[in-house]
Amino acid sequence: MCASEIKINGYKITNKENNSNKNLAKGYIELIRPFTLLAPFFVSLCIMMAGLLFNARVNQMAVPADWIFTAFRAAITMALINAASNALNQAADIESDIISKPYRPIPKKLIKLEEANSFAYSFYLIAMLFAFTINWYFTIIAFFIMMFTVTYSLPPRMKQYLFINQIWIAIPRGMLGILAGWSVFSNPFQVLPLTMGSIAMVFLIGGMSTKDIVDSEADKLTGVKTLVNTFGVRRAAYISVPFMVMPYIFIPLLIQFKLIHSYFWPLTLFGFFSFFVYVLMKQSQQKSKKFENIQAWSMMYVEYILFAITFASLAIFGGYFS
Repeated sequence: MCASEIKINGYKITNKENNSNKNLAKGYIELIRPFTLLAPFFVSLCIMMAGLLFNARVNQMAVPADWIFTAFRAAITMALINAASNALNQAADIESDIISKPYRPIPKKLIKLEEANSFAYSFYLIAMLFAFTINWYFTIIAFFIMMFTVTYSLPPRMKQYLFINQIWIAIPRGMLGILAGWSVFSNPFQVLPLTMGSIAMVFLIGGMSTKDIVDSEADKLTGVKTLVNTFGVRRAAYISVPFMVMPYIFIPLLIQFKLIHSYFWPLTLFGFFSFFVYVLMKQSQQKSKKFENIQAWSMMYVEYILFAITFASLAIFGGYFS
């Protein structure tokens, strides 16, 4: 078969080679799943700004002149960790993806298995190098987030254990994610970030069950137990909804016991958003190829981002109106 040729700077490149390079680039983009990088990037960025400006107002801390560059560097670090975990998870889940997601880059042979692994480890290393440029609190928390993501996909492979798999995702993305963002400019062990991290973690314990619906049969065939393939979609939704709603209902109690300021009460409204996610989860719609999952999963991610934005806004400006 004869392939046409084009010349670039004196070099001959066949259309076949050109297409191969395009497919490889497309494969790597699909490997990192860009939509899922939005949450760690924007959530961490919001939390950083909240920690910085909250403590500048309440504790009279100075605002560093280069805070914007530091914040973006830290947010990129969190996105890199997520990209690495996405690549590693796809490499580890090749058997499951062949069944439920054959359009992914490894089953489609756009990316080789060893290339995906190398890509993941390279991104983990780059993320760690970025973390070292922030501070020790951030570096240590980022390291623990990496360990959770690695052990989720690789031995002891916590992904295969019922309910533990959801906790194993919720801890790094919820609690540790909030603490990492706050640690960039402030002490991560203040009551406020610990409280908000707990809320995010509990919400994600329930919310992360939305991602398992499209993989239900493939997970069962490959020995992974989830709420969805163990109890069915409707029962899984019933089990998940208290975790998604209750953290917001408890906010008035946290205010009553003076663990958080009264101006954080609008966060209780996210309980309604969580109920909406629960309704979508029960309907179990067709998945979107663009987002690789159902609408309930996408809305769960949107809720988490909006929660971070609202919390940051209240932390920064709430004191001026209380």
